[in-house]
Amino acid sequence: MTRTEVSDLKKHFELKELELNALLEITQSINNNLPRESLYKIFNFTLRANLKLKKLALYVYDEFWACKVNFGTRNNFFKISPTDSILLADGISNLEGLDQNDPFSEFEKVIPVKHKGNLLGVVLLGGYDLDDYRNGEINLNFIEALSNIIIVAVENKKLARKELEQKTFQKELEIARNVQHFLFPKKLPNNERIKLHSSYLPHQKVGGDYFDYIPVNDDQFLICIADVSGKGIPAALLMSNFQASLRTIVRQTTKFEKIIRELNYQILQNSNGESFITFFAALYNKTEKYFKYVNAGHIPPIFDSEKTGLTQLEKGTTVLGILDTLPFLNVGKIRNIDKFFFFAFTDGLIETFDEEDEPFGSERILEIIKDHKDMDLKNLHRIVIDEVTEFKGTRDFNDDITLFSCRINFS
Repeated sequence: MTRTEVSDLKKHFELKELELNALLEITQSINNNLPRESLYKIFNFTLRANLKLKKLALYVYDEFWACKVNFGTRNNFFKISPTDSILLADGISNLEGLDQNDPFSEFEKVIPVKHKGNLLGVVLLGGYDLDDYRNGEINLNFIEALSNIIIVAVENKKLARKELEQKTFQKELEIARNVQHFLFPKKLPNNERIKLHSSYLPHQKVGGDYFDYIPVNDDQFLICIADVSGKGIPAALLMSNFQASLRTIVRQTTKFEKIIRELNYQILQNSNGESFITFFAALYNKTEKYFKYVNAGHIPPIFDSEKTGLTQLEKGTTVLGILDTLPFLNVGKIRNIDKFFFFAFTDGLIETFDEEDEPFGSERILEIIKDHKDMDLKNLHRIVIDEVTEFKGTRDFNDDITLFSCRINFS
């Protein structure tokens, strides 16, 4: 064996030793569960210091293409997006025919990194003559394998993070649903004098719908419906606090001016003005036969009686939780009434869209109620739900939908 052959053999073994050390270092880093940024730094150091590569850029796809490792180049590839000539390379390829003004012209090789047929990354190498690649000076297959190990490890971390986030999100939804479930009254009166019925269609994201029936004393009861802005646990907790505040205040007073202003203050304090609540509340006195109400920015409920005809209850004030002082507050009153029908709902109903982006709207609700207001409340709700379900077609509901109706007969 000649001296030259011995030298080449020694050089070959030294290169293999460097490659094995690089592989060991990368593997240990992955096993130590280091963050993605640390893995990229180790990849950078391994190829630059251990394997002594001259120019490299590593692009990785994570919602969009971004350069994660770059050294030895004239251009700053952290600020340059890869072109189709880079991303469409079929296997380890030469970068040929690029214009001199093309920043990628300073590379000679492109190495696509795929996993299960999906392109996850691209490695660009430069600073060598083609002979260096031909004579094995640069082991492209090893660089491909090493890059694959790093990028797949990063991809697995990303998938694990998403899975953890999804589990956390599902747990939050479960908590929010439980909180919301406890807000709803467990039993509503259903007798010859007072009939109440509710329906709730939860959206995949938990909202802040709320309705309630609160007996005040033997002569009076309060019915209400509300909807908080936002979703998830914050909305459910704010509405839970709202319910507790409402029930506490109603035990102290039935004066709507005080109830509404105190609720507005409580919401503002608890949400710091970042959320608001639309709210409708009505108090009925069966002895004095009056119905009074306040609508705080909620979709007007539908009311029907011989005295009023079919109408909507609009008097009140603005939404709660935005302003320190409510700019106006009007209490609606209907006197000498012993028989009526009431139907309330949240905005998820009228803001359901069909496949042509047309909203269900309030007019459709009015028409349904006009035609079926004397029907049993449970069947009426079923008709409304069937109508809106058919209307939306293949589209999903945008929000929770709550229906709350009441029929009173003390005549």
